[in-house]
Amino acid sequence: MELGLPLFPGIKFPTSRNTVLARSSPNNLSQFSSNASSFTSISVKPPTKTVPGKPEADVVVIGSGIGGLCCAGLLARYNQDVLVLESHDLPGGAAHSFEIKGYKFDSGPSLFSGFQSRGPQANPLAQVLDALGESIPCAKYDSWMVYIPEAEFLSRIGPTEFLKDLEKHASRNAVQEWKKLLEAILPLSAAAMALPPLSIRGDLGVISTAAARYAPSLLKSFVEMGPQGAFGAPKLLRPFSEIMDSLELRDPFIRNWVDLLAFLLAGVKSNGILSAEMVYMFAEWYKPGCTLEYPLNGSGAIIDALVRGIQKFGGRISLGSHVEKIIVENGKATGVKLKGGQFIRAKMAIVSNASMWDTLNLLPKDKLPKSYIDRVKTTPQCESFMHLHLGFDAEHHNEQDVREDLGIHHIVVNEWERGVDADQNVVLISVPSVLSPNLAPPGKHVLHAYTPGTEPFELWEGLDRRSAEYKKLKAERSEVMWKAVERALGSDFNRDKCEVKLVGTPLTHQRFLRRNRGTYGPAIQAGQGTFPGHSTPIPQLYCCGDSTFPGIGVPAVAASGAIVANSLVSVSQHSQLLDAIGI
Repeated sequence: MELGLPLFPGIKFPTSRNTVLARSSPNNLSQFSSNASSFTSISVKPPTKTVPGKPEADVVVIGSGIGGLCCAGLLARYNQDVLVLESHDLPGGAAHSFEIKGYKFDSGPSLFSGFQSRGPQANPLAQVLDALGESIPCAKYDSWMVYIPEAEFLSRIGPTEFLKDLEKHASRNAVQEWKKLLEAILPLSAAAMALPPLSIRGDLGVISTAAARYAPSLLKSFVEMGPQGAFGAPKLLRPFSEIMDSLELRDPFIRNWVDLLAFLLAGVKSNGILSAEMVYMFAEWYKPGCTLEYPLNGSGAIIDALVRGIQKFGGRISLGSHVEKIIVENGKATGVKLKGGQFIRAKMAIVSNASMWDTLNLLPKDKLPKSYIDRVKTTPQCESFMHLHLGFDAEHHNEQDVREDLGIHHIVVNEWERGVDADQNVVLISVPSVLSPNLAPPGKHVLHAYTPGTEPFELWEGLDRRSAEYKKLKAERSEVMWKAVERALGSDFNRDKCEVKLVGTPLTHQRFLRRNRGTYGPAIQAGQGTFPGHSTPIPQLYCCGDSTFPGIGVPAVAASGAIVANSLVSVSQHSQLLDAIGI
């Protein structure tokens, strides 16, 4: 459920387009992080003509998504002069927050875990935050509401609670198969988590920072797994469905449920996701004492923390700075040209946090191998999104009767037969004000509903956003979300009483996130293809984010940013950082 949404048309952000954070900047992030306030006429400001400060850096990072911010933060921590160029008024990419009429909305990711984890097996984002000396206050919880064809129930994470759900809503056979699955894969988690994400780099130095450094823990994990677990370890790089097939798991409920978990995690079903990703998720969600976590100030708090970390170590961020071209001189990436014409020199490297398709569009085609261009153009894409953002009254009265036991997360699956990746079939709902009341005015709730990367871009391609045809399609395609919200909030919920109603479409995604065709990312199936590494055919140009290894999702993009940062510094600097944070 780590998905993204752009800024909406109709929201004017009162931020400085030239905001640059540097060592001398005041430690006040309120000007741009989660606090855009006015809801006025449609306004998309033109990019700035110049970036304040010196027009160069050791490393220029294009885009301030979580991957780009993690990369920039670690580079600043490594004492590199780093400059992040962001096209929009707010940093964060798909994970930014925005405010309208006192309602603070998450734009994308809503389901998190592992923020409080520390040490070698911590979540990659937690490891980056630890390296930056930052933390995120969170509310902990352990359940979500599920609406599936078989039943409606409150599903709890943990090793035993879900067994009760299965016994009640599925079958005894489903209970036995789930036990069999956990017994087989939880031992594998030791191997899947034996190498800390922050230890990985993209060159032979990885032998020192990862393989040699963590050989004892790797060996210990294999010993603890026993013969059966060690034998299964190679399957970690194969599709998760192969593990299920080898265990002869055939119960329809179990297969459907695992498909749903895989899709929420990475945008593909169990036959397309790496087993290592699923095993890691199972270890976080189905081990004793596990909890989910929600940042108390919304997903914008994650961005705030990363920006504080960049600022703390002297890094800079320039907002409203749209990169138009990556400049290649003498065969190397040497800088970028902004839309306003300014040239920003990169003395050591350029890192693109844009998608592979958008990065390709920034490059001179005559400087690229045809094989690289063809590979990018033929990489399949996940579909896009429909989004619904609501602000409404939470008080109980006749006109707006919202259920008292409302939880933060609700998942609606209309039909298993169509598959969880079918359009208009799965709707995810987040009501974060349940756990973080400060996200809405007193007595109010803020809600984000979305179809998770399943909305076909073809339905929207070429439409004029001001046309009656576009508005009609918008109303039609958002109805599935409205019905899911009414199901979750109670039959007496009145959509007409909502104080804020915003609908986002694939064109919204494409326009404001500058995502090619509004896509969620590459639809790369495990076993049939691999996510590209971080280097490119152009020396000194690197990529991070969901178009690169390890793939889609908040932990994955955080890890990708860290890998690039580590690869740009010496092995000794990298090792010193690992020593400093105790992993």
